[in-house]
Amino acid sequence: TPGYWKGTSLYASDRSFIVGMRNLAADLNVCSKRGLTERFDPTAGTGTVLMPFGGMNQLTPAQAMVQKIPAGKGKTDDCSVMAWGYNPFISDVSPYHGAYLAVVESVSKLIASGASFKDVYLSLRSRFGAPGDDGEKWGKPLAAMLGAFKAQMDLGIGATGCKGSMDGTYGDLDVPPALISYAVTMAKTDDIVTPEFKKAGHRVVLLKPYAENDDSGSGRGLPNIESLLKVWERASELLASGNAVAAYTPGIGGVAEAVMKMGYGNGIGFGFEVEDLETIFGYSYGSIILEIDEEVEITGRRFDSVLLGRTTKERSISYGAMRVSLAELLTLYEGRMEGVYPAVVGGKGGPVSNIEYKARSWHTPIYKRAEPKFLIPVFPGTSCEADTARALREAGAAPEIMIIKDQSADDIKRSLEAFASAMRGTQAVLIPGGYSGYGEPDASAKFITAFFRNAEVSEVTMDLLEKKDGLICGICDGFQALIKLGLVPYGKITDVDADSPTLTLNSIGRHQSKIARVRIASNKSPWLRYNNVGDIYSVPVSYTEGRFVAPDEVIRHLAAVGQIATQYVDNRDNATADIRFNPAGSMMAVEGICSPDGRVFGRMGHAERTGNGLYKNVPGDYLFGMFENAVKYFK
Repeated sequence: TPGYWKGTSLYASDRSFIVGMRNLAADLNVCSKRGLTERFDPTAGTGTVLMPFGGMNQLTPAQAMVQKIPAGKGKTDDCSVMAWGYNPFISDVSPYHGAYLAVVESVSKLIASGASFKDVYLSLRSRFGAPGDDGEKWGKPLAAMLGAFKAQMDLGIGATGCKGSMDGTYGDLDVPPALISYAVTMAKTDDIVTPEFKKAGHRVVLLKPYAENDDSGSGRGLPNIESLLKVWERASELLASGNAVAAYTPGIGGVAEAVMKMGYGNGIGFGFEVEDLETIFGYSYGSIILEIDEEVEITGRRFDSVLLGRTTKERSISYGAMRVSLAELLTLYEGRMEGVYPAVVGGKGGPVSNIEYKARSWHTPIYKRAEPKFLIPVFPGTSCEADTARALREAGAAPEIMIIKDQSADDIKRSLEAFASAMRGTQAVLIPGGYSGYGEPDASAKFITAFFRNAEVSEVTMDLLEKKDGLICGICDGFQALIKLGLVPYGKITDVDADSPTLTLNSIGRHQSKIARVRIASNKSPWLRYNNVGDIYSVPVSYTEGRFVAPDEVIRHLAAVGQIATQYVDNRDNATADIRFNPAGSMMAVEGICSPDGRVFGRMGHAERTGNGLYKNVPGDYLFGMFENAVKYFK
């Protein structure tokens, strides 16, 4: 017999607003998973429309994965939108209702992300305890399947299939009955709306579907399907018109979880005006929370419209006279998993100075090129060659991708010969980033270093710089290789020693992937010639060994002669050691350096991963222009 699923709310055990908010922030089902998420690279392929965390502070989690459709050499604004739904507490009490609401939740997340309720499809994933000869255990997967099927019939959407398992048992322990719903549809990048609060003083409303009549016990408070569709329709209208500037659908933590997370991204507080604590903390599956920019009419037929409150400049969440600060909630929210998946190890660090070096003249090539050729070697572990070629092509260059084969000694010999030959006919070399397949973070860079130290390749590399006025750039692992070769900061292939700059393991001790803000510290390099010193740009970063270290006297010298090209900065445009903004923990906040004449440039940020409609939930200027600058150098 199904239990009372609404009684499984996280708020059911406490009726105090402040204690409820604190408990919610620290609950394992609600708390931050950023320390785990940032171990994975979401920006490879240059198609990410929504980063996993958004807002100026990159703290509001996205409710859907939104990616542009791969278009090869073409361009597109078409994107896929995918979201999931599941509540283990509801599913444990009633697998039927848990499965039904999982479908509702997954589709609601699509709507809250700006997609329309059309051409939506599902994929279902289930896991249950081994049933043996227990009739009740056999009934749980059947009930879940019936719940999911009923939701599909009510909504008129189909599932491509269900991957199921009934082996979730270890000894006397069974997994909670689980039917997870994944919903997917298509949208345009302009349709996508981000969930973080945008501005103080805005109304925040809840569009809530009516519940089915509970008299017979059959509905047990599930959303009325006609009302639910009206909610989604009205929410889509408000989002498409621009009258709603942020949206979120309540999940396991209800409205309280939603407004808390919506506030983190840009540090915007919220004042509740609704008096019913059940509305704040209880389940509200299928509802859509909207931040309203204009005084437009929200009400509609066949659903409830509730004014939840307003966004505030005060960085707190209030309910009447009761108030809890966002900072306190954030400490609980991020602190719960910090000991397992650290996100803020290293803290704020010490003060760092902004470096300024304004070049008065630049090296120019003797021979001009209308369409300079850029050679892009693909080494074992490289994964950014296509993105790099696209960025160069759009900047007006002629990129050539060359695969370096390493399956045998003969493969390597032939690759060395082919690469040396190609170098003689190119004007620039760009070594892209990636991740090693050899089991250690910098193995790819070590292979690249050994490759370039080959006598013939070393000779043509120096000919490119010294006789042909060419350019060289290395990004991420490519930057690591340039440092190991000595090309930065010395401008030539040479042996390096203990006093030479190097890149080492991030101070947090793991991979870091996010958007970093970077400041132009010097425009000495042709790669940065048309940037202004002090300009701020946003750039995706993804690395395990990105921490720049060098003796203090070496860093002071590099700064004095303009070889520190770019620095990580905070939201106030100041160079910083704070790990939130300097993900690697680099000394003097160094993100990139150049050779003495600037023609060799190495940096950690993936400036090639830019394009229209990307990273919509993280504000910033992504048009760094380094590839355009390099092309202009030859013209």
